[in-house]
Amino acid sequence: MAKWRLATATLRSYLRSPSPTIYAVRNPTRALSGSNQCRSYSTSLADDDPRGKWLTLPPFSTTVDGSALGKELLSNGDSVKGSTDGSTTALRWILRCRPDLPRNLVLKLFRLRQVRREMSLSCDGDELQRSQLKRVAAKESLMVGDRIYLPLSVDNDAPPPAMKESFHCSEEERKFVCSLVLYKDPAIIVLNKPHGMAVQGGTGIKTSIDELAGTCLTFDKSESPRLVHRLDRDCSGLLVLARTQTAATVLHSIFREKTTGASAYGVKKNIKSLKRKYLALVIGCPRRQKGQISAPLRKVVVDDGKSDRITVNDNGELVSTQHAITEYRVIETSPNGYTWLELRPLTGRKHQLRVHCAEVLGTPILGDYKYGWQSHKSREPFVSSGNTPTKPPSSSPFGLDLEGGDVSSKQPHLHLHSKQIDLPNISQLLEKMQVSSDSDISDIDSLKFDAPLPTHMQLSFNLLKSRVQTCDNC
Repeated sequence: MAKWRLATATLRSYLRSPSPTIYAVRNPTRALSGSNQCRSYSTSLADDDPRGKWLTLPPFSTTVDGSALGKELLSNGDSVKGSTDGSTTALRWILRCRPDLPRNLVLKLFRLRQVRREMSLSCDGDELQRSQLKRVAAKESLMVGDRIYLPLSVDNDAPPPAMKESFHCSEEERKFVCSLVLYKDPAIIVLNKPHGMAVQGGTGIKTSIDELAGTCLTFDKSESPRLVHRLDRDCSGLLVLARTQTAATVLHSIFREKTTGASAYGVKKNIKSLKRKYLALVIGCPRRQKGQISAPLRKVVVDDGKSDRITVNDNGELVSTQHAITEYRVIETSPNGYTWLELRPLTGRKHQLRVHCAEVLGTPILGDYKYGWQSHKSREPFVSSGNTPTKPPSSSPFGLDLEGGDVSSKQPHLHLHSKQIDLPNISQLLEKMQVSSDSDISDIDSLKFDAPLPTHMQLSFNLLKSRVQTCDNC
């Protein structure tokens, strides 16, 4: 036998921002799916113990199923089967505890019958009695307390971990990114994303929130914050990041089920645990003061496949159709032909608000050249009724244009801002689940966030406010 070796968130009311309570998380008594607990392991055994020849994984424990937990939240606390994961297979537990090991390598160990299991049998006083090590199959279910043992050589056979290229930024850039943080608790971080900063990397994108999060927003965590929803590059406002894998899974489920529920059941059964409000300045004025837009969307490829755009789908038979629902309300209108709208997306489709405003309401968002190019071509230059102080241009981190782009500009920035978000207190939720999987989560608090307007929209508001009139006089 070969010798084994050791290895290891009226218009002015929007400007007030609530201050949610930060909840502290107690020491966990239950493993969270994807937590660091699963990644630790021990090999410190007595020299005369035969188990010293094996790499020991942590004992299996009941884990929180983030996806099922998100669904349970959306069902107003009604129990959803699977909110806790009471069992798992030996293969799944190994891959959870050791994500650095390739699946093929782990399967090979099972084929070679080199994986052992130690079952928890009984308790004699304070001492836990265990059985001898026995071979275990990949699909064999584990009981709470069972341990898995792997050959010590597994670390030698595993490929070296892939080194993700870290994004380097200056101290000024790091401070700028940290200044975007509106709220932070053990589970989430909420940012006020500036106009022009991409959320995720891609062609032609030099920097993104996703890249910067690992460098600037880890704080006291070893894990990098994870994206759980998106904002267009030119859209500003509230962006939620998850600080752990479990929080990310719960939030992904909440955002996904919100869209699915609204699409399937409409407003009557629309879930109230997630609410989003956007503020937009549009060219023109809707025919009605408020309403609900229910118009399916589809993606079409243009420019010989070089780009794509979203459009309202009048042909309901297309498979690629995505149901989209938006509620809107007129806040203020100006004699200059501009209107402030409050938009509430009940579904989360790509470019949903921009397309609904441009193609359904016939009032494209100011600065949206993709879906409102013709309106911008015929747009008359804005003439201010008074002298507006101007600031000299200044350089901003990452080349962002944070000064100009208001309604008086020749080329205004996109006037779409994620203003408010209400969502469940994920930190409080996970704290409850750590104490008991039978905890009542119907009384989980709601966190409310409000993001101040970006400079270009605040300037536009200041320029238009002296000419405000009701939409009835449009």
